[in-house]
Amino acid sequence: MSRLITSRWVRLALVAAVVTAVVVAVLRLRRPPAVRRQEGLPEPSRAETAAAPGVRAAPEPRAWPPAPILGTPNAEILKGYATVTRPPAFLTRQAVPRTPLDGAARRVLTRWAAAACALGLLAVGAQVLDDAVFSGRRHAGEPCAGETVCQRAAAPVTEILETPAPAVPDADCDPAARTPHRRPVSPRVTRAVDRQWNRIERWLRANTPRTYRALSAPARSGTIAVAEAQMGLRLPDDLRASLLRHNGGAPLLMGESPLDVRGIRDTWRTLCEVDGVDGYTGEEIGERSEWWDGRMIPFTADGTGCHLLIDSVARDVGGKCEDEPIGFTPGGVRLRSYYALLKATADALETGGRIGYWRPRAAGGALDWEIVDAGAEAEYADP
Repeated sequence: MSRLITSRWVRLALVAAVVTAVVVAVLRLRRPPAVRRQEGLPEPSRAETAAAPGVRAAPEPRAWPPAPILGTPNAEILKGYATVTRPPAFLTRQAVPRTPLDGAARRVLTRWAAAACALGLLAVGAQVLDDAVFSGRRHAGEPCAGETVCQRAAAPVTEILETPAPAVPDADCDPAARTPHRRPVSPRVTRAVDRQWNRIERWLRANTPRTYRALSAPARSGTIAVAEAQMGLRLPDDLRASLLRHNGGAPLLMGESPLDVRGIRDTWRTLCEVDGVDGYTGEEIGERSEWWDGRMIPFTADGTGCHLLIDSVARDVGGKCEDEPIGFTPGGVRLRSYYALLKATADALETGGRIGYWRPRAAGGALDWEIVDAGAEAEYADP
């Protein structure tokens, strides 16, 4: 019935009419009939009432006081001023006597009336609950409150399910402004990083003097603090210790050139401008498998759109290249920190080994990196 009658007020009016009719019927049935009408006895006359003991007779009407004949109105004059008022016939009609109901019938009717009242209250409560919970539902023929809402209400279920979720801005790409703060690097980390740089510099000076001369001067701790404040990230201690030794340089790490502090910040900003949303539409979903996420720190570049990067949360080394998502097996191997990459580079230079499928070699006084396995480059480009 609620689907056929869409108006809430019509439904409430019908429920109220039903409840009122049931209550009136019960009250009329419960009224006791007149005993004298049921037995067929006539009404007592005025004489019988006056003769009855203990009953006071009604006083006789008083006659007109003596007055001059010319000042006393007669019956015809009074008849002209008389106003006859007759009540409606349905008010003066005598009720037809009926047989009173027995106790069982009265109980049945009382129960039905109680059930009808409970049903009416239940219907009103259900309507109130429906309006409170589903107030935004639009019935057929009612005006539309908003174009977008009505379009979604009228659209098929399959169409709504296939609508892609809106892109969520990447909070890591929009950090809150904060004051730069210089953080000291742990002496133990500084000694470990300097030890690997001593090995790398010694080999470069002896085998590739051109690359050795291209090494940059140290960065300033204040510049690093400003870059961290602008990016909303904290550079790992091993990366900061390396920047305080050499602020960028020639292609040294798996064929890619280390970025200086400003290059790290500018590359991070560029990647966030290209893709500043959360979520990746590929097979995997997450910050570590998107095309880009603001929590990553790029620290190298090869000039073709490829970068090595550090996850500022997990601190391991990953890479991304052109249109591919982030991967964490650069060169086909896993590197758990920037220090691990620096040590692997020093080992490869001194022993003639390799890092994954990358192998360093000296060519014309400069350091060059070559791919050992021809199929490994495709694996790196499509992790």
